[in-house]
Amino acid sequence: MEQAKVERRHLGLIDFKEAWDIQESLFQGIVDQKVLRRKDSSAATPPNYLLSCEHPHVYTIGKSGKDQHLLIDEAYLKKIGASVYRINRGGDITYHGPGQVVIYPLFDLDQFFTDIHKYLRYLEEAVIRTLAEYDLVGVRSSGETGVWLDIENRPRKICAMGVRAARWVTMHGLALNVNTDMSYFNHIVPCGIQDKAVTSMEMELGEQLSEEIVSQRVQFHIQELFGFEI
Repeated sequence: MEQAKVERRHLGLIDFKEAWDIQESLFQGIVDQKVLRRKDSSAATPPNYLLSCEHPHVYTIGKSGKDQHLLIDEAYLKKIGASVYRINRGGDITYHGPGQVVIYPLFDLDQFFTDIHKYLRYLEEAVIRTLAEYDLVGVRSSGETGVWLDIENRPRKICAMGVRAARWVTMHGLALNVNTDMSYFNHIVPCGIQDKAVTSMEMELGEQLSEEIVSQRVQFHIQELFGFEI
């Protein structure tokens, strides 16, 4: 199989809906190119993208999300400057905000492997390898997508994940808490999980980190695992 090529784009601090619209547009472009290539084998290979960004305060509710997992009303949302979107990824409710590294791979998995389980494990592994560079031991929790610390004794979720895939094309992705204001998690039942805490790299290490460098490391490990060209 020919080595896949991926275009990286850094979107900076961007409203969630604006980033979602960009994803939807790129996603549709990939799908349209796949359809064209099936009709005409001489057509160009569909593109792949790796988007990185940060969002203003926002709660997103996935397809399996429950409204009661948002614990505050509209007035309080306004008070804390947060918005809410119900979106088309898997999973329940999560929070995005400043100080969080967000990465959205839009990959045509026909160019890699057609296995969503493996795809999710690779994204988790990229985060686990990044955390290891900061002497943090990231682990998986059986039956739950994402990355955790100390799952046996005092489980704390440090990275949430939620994806959508159609025609083997992916969108949405992962959110790693770096210098995140963790008080915003008090207003939800994160990912619908009631018996485990959430944490950030700053909380664990006792110091602020460069979000840009952390994001670059996660992207490096994604490239390493998936084996694509930039």
